[in-house]
Amino acid sequence: MDNMKLADLLLPSIDKTPDYYTNLYPERNLKEGAMVTRYAPSPTGFQHLGGVFAALISERTAHQSGGIFYFRIEDTDKKREVAGAIEESTTTLRDFGIFFDEGVVDSKSEKGAYGPYKQSDRMEIYHAYVKDLIKKGLAYPCFCTEEELDETRKIQQELKINTGYHGKWAIHRNATFDEINENLSKGKPFVIRLKSPGDPNKRVICNDLIKGDISMPENDQDIVLLKTNGLPTYHLAHAVDDHLMRTTHVIRGEEWFSSLPIHLQLFEMLGFAVPKYAHIPTIMKMDGTSRRKLSKRKDPEIRVDYYKSEGYPLVSVTEYLSNLINSNFQEWRIEHADEPCANFTIILENMSKSGALFDILKLNDMSKDVIATMSASTVYDLYLAWAKENDTEVACLLTKNEDYAKKIFNIERENEKPRKDFVKWLDVKEHIEYFFDDFYKNSISAGTNFPDHILSEEVKIILDGYIAIYNHSDDADTWFSRVKELSEKLGYAKNGRVYKKNPDIYKGVVSDVAAVIRVALTNRTQTQDLYEVMQVMGEKRVIERLSQDFV
Repeated sequence: MDNMKLADLLLPSIDKTPDYYTNLYPERNLKEGAMVTRYAPSPTGFQHLGGVFAALISERTAHQSGGIFYFRIEDTDKKREVAGAIEESTTTLRDFGIFFDEGVVDSKSEKGAYGPYKQSDRMEIYHAYVKDLIKKGLAYPCFCTEEELDETRKIQQELKINTGYHGKWAIHRNATFDEINENLSKGKPFVIRLKSPGDPNKRVICNDLIKGDISMPENDQDIVLLKTNGLPTYHLAHAVDDHLMRTTHVIRGEEWFSSLPIHLQLFEMLGFAVPKYAHIPTIMKMDGTSRRKLSKRKDPEIRVDYYKSEGYPLVSVTEYLSNLINSNFQEWRIEHADEPCANFTIILENMSKSGALFDILKLNDMSKDVIATMSASTVYDLYLAWAKENDTEVACLLTKNEDYAKKIFNIERENEKPRKDFVKWLDVKEHIEYFFDDFYKNSISAGTNFPDHILSEEVKIILDGYIAIYNHSDDADTWFSRVKELSEKLGYAKNGRVYKKNPDIYKGVVSDVAAVIRVALTNRTQTQDLYEVMQVMGEKRVIERLSQDFV
């Protein structure tokens, strides 16, 4: 067959050759060992945790090597494309502190010298490489209908042989030029397939930077390169793009590992240097006593917007994902408490081979630690930003009372061991609302939480006694001394040990008196440090709350 003639017949408008594109996108001028990686999602749905996981690994490994991380959009499936998905992807990367050097900025713009970075803008490039394969006799048109392929698959299944378009089942593989021309003249739709030289009885060693060397059968499937509408398959597009964008390392989900023999073969047939592959483990969770993949249907935590709506600082999620990547992250964090997690060196070879186990409780613990290290001003800014989207009533209070709110957030924050009562921004309201008078009054009107064993008459005695000795200027030690003196004067033991020796002669313990004061001020049995709470509330508010009639 005249392959040159066939190539011109099938793709007549393509006049550029692979050499043209090789010269257009030359080797990058990077230092030895620098990695070029990418994140290449399809804009077909919501952002999920697995995508962020892969992007984080790709970005960190590239930048820690002094290399390039770029953002590519694989948007050839226009029917499934979701409006705004590209912008959501770029926003998600930014929110998680993942920054790309090149790629799609939004649906209308991009940056970098190796674009276009949207596959839908690269059709001519893909066609040029397919035309070259046809010229070399390495690709051909296939006119099989879906019904014919389904029938072939059923027969193969009945015969219990490997399904697919290969060997004698590849009925258009050796068609003559005249046969092809006749089908074209009838207007039959066709795909372009790779003419695989593979033998499934032979093995190929697939090297993976995480899994190591694995032996797999060679690919013998004549895979589709171009669909009937002329759009490329993932197999072809990713190979051409990774070659021309000079990708050195492909970091992707392990669901693609079974396709590695196809991709190694395709790179070889296209004459490309093969990038190094790293197939990252699937994020799993415990379900009873067994592990399973995070499910889009069952597990809200797979969605990126879950963390935003719940109010997790996204830096907390990034910290947690870093821990899933390499288990020595926590040791590093202890030794580098003040450094951003971007400084942690990721080692692909040290990743788990069996799956990364997601644990929401572990995330919560790490998020507490992250928030505890933030300044009061940072907590205020981040919580306000979240509240504006999720709790406008609280957002209004914070905006009107900025200085007061920052003082609230600073309680026990500058201690050697800062208080860790916030897991996420959704938790904050219940810890601070009693500082604001309207919330406090609503709480009191619903019922007070004074200790059950202290009668209302005794509550009034304690509060009247405390108001008489209260001095807002006292330091913490003097404040507590006054509470102890009042307690003993009213018949309460100065500590639990003394009370246990003679319980019949005491009304209770000094902690009971402090509890009454705490409830009067907050209607809570547990709060932050009571002295600091009172200092932040201010003398006027403290006196007003202690003086009211709780009966």
